[in-house]
Amino acid sequence: MKFRVKLIPVRMDRSSAIMSQEDAEELGVLVGDRVKLVFGKKSVIADVQIATGLIERGEIGICRTITDYLEIEDGGEVELYPVSKPASVEYIRKKMDGHKLTKEEIFAIIKDIVNNALNEIELSAFVLSDYFHGMDFDEIEWTTRAMIDTGETLTFERGIVVDKHSIGGVPGNKISLLIVPIIAASGLLIPKTASRAITSASGTADTMEVLANVSLSVDEIKEITERVGGVIAWGGATNIAPADDKIIRVEYPLSIDPKPQLLASVMAKKGAIGAKHVVIDIPVGAGSKVPTVEKGRELANDFVELGRRLGLNVTCVLTYGGQPVGRTVGPALEAWEALKALENAKPPRSLVEKALGVAGTLLEMAGITVNGIEHARKILESGKALEKFREIVEAQGGDPNIKSDDVPIGDKTYQFTSPIDGAIAHVDNKRIVKVARAAGAPKDKGAGIMLHKKGGQHVKVGDPLFTIYAEKEWKLDRAVELAMREPPVVVSGMVLEKYPSYRYI
Repeated sequence: MKFRVKLIPVRMDRSSAIMSQEDAEELGVLVGDRVKLVFGKKSVIADVQIATGLIERGEIGICRTITDYLEIEDGGEVELYPVSKPASVEYIRKKMDGHKLTKEEIFAIIKDIVNNALNEIELSAFVLSDYFHGMDFDEIEWTTRAMIDTGETLTFERGIVVDKHSIGGVPGNKISLLIVPIIAASGLLIPKTASRAITSASGTADTMEVLANVSLSVDEIKEITERVGGVIAWGGATNIAPADDKIIRVEYPLSIDPKPQLLASVMAKKGAIGAKHVVIDIPVGAGSKVPTVEKGRELANDFVELGRRLGLNVTCVLTYGGQPVGRTVGPALEAWEALKALENAKPPRSLVEKALGVAGTLLEMAGITVNGIEHARKILESGKALEKFREIVEAQGGDPNIKSDDVPIGDKTYQFTSPIDGAIAHVDNKRIVKVARAAGAPKDKGAGIMLHKKGGQHVKVGDPLFTIYAEKEWKLDRAVELAMREPPVVVSGMVLEKYPSYRYI
């Protein structure tokens, strides 16, 4: 059956075909059923949606994502055919019933996720089935391999390829901006693909974007890495493990992160870039994703085992995740602090020591040295890491001469001071992130928080605790109000609230 295209001027991740009630009845399709749209030699599967008044009979409403793919204009004509649900829907139902999936079934599910053949409900059912029933290691391995095989991969003709990854959960974790140039300056290759913030105040890609272009293709990542030794790029601009991004978008509103998906997500990206040695950073502590060292060790064992199955040499480092890394949270502030560390301009010890620990582990794994931390420290303190970082920034289209003081930071500020003499009893990671996001991070690059004091440090009345930065006055007001209501830094002796609240007459 032929339909006239009516362009819906938006872009959507999901493919939907909007038709009139009358046309849907004639075709015998309901909301959520699938249809195939064909134009020339191209076709796409879309979900049926029904609209009253917006779409006339004989019209099919499709978004710009589909029209661009089909290369059809508004008013063009497409062929439309009802199609049945893919077999992977039955495999998802099988997993929902608690049964183990075969390798072929998992590959079919991941392939259909990449091809947008599953709708949001079906994809959510797959994620939830993993959350409630889990996967054994065979299933996790097959999922990881399927994620790799359904996307682009990198192969390097020379050099030893290494990589690092953090499971996240700790604000201010800008260590990749130190690790990548240290590793590249040592002669190893490190094609670091990073994520943008989803629930945090800044992902590594958001921070690096303050200094250079991070939207690089796979070919550009390969060329730059082979030329200067390293790159820090946004993984979402590539087609590396594309199923992962689609799964994450479902996990976010559900506020879940099933362990099988976490393992497959991390290791698929490492396998796809051809890494031989990988360090996984697992922050542990209150306010992080992994609350205890024991849980951290369990997760580390799983990463090492999955790496063994995939032929990757994996080492996990358990790091302190009870408070932010360094003193800044937010894209520009973190870029500023990372540059300060590379310039050896009195950087926070927590930032430098964590970066040296992870970089040193990679150097030892690759056989560069037997004392990785000291080797990494020499590269940092000699200025070689800064020189290499500037090469990377230039290769990615940024200004190689930029200094930390050149980084533009939000000019709207508010400083919180200590109301009493005492010590910092608690720095709340989640509240830090909430306040930074309220201030505008990560969209507003200059927004965020700078901590003047961290856990255990002594303060006197009037000493600065933290400063909020924003680019817009109204966002600063919103962040200040939130910080007053939910203090992210607590000084011992402070009364947070009274409950129950008594009133005497």
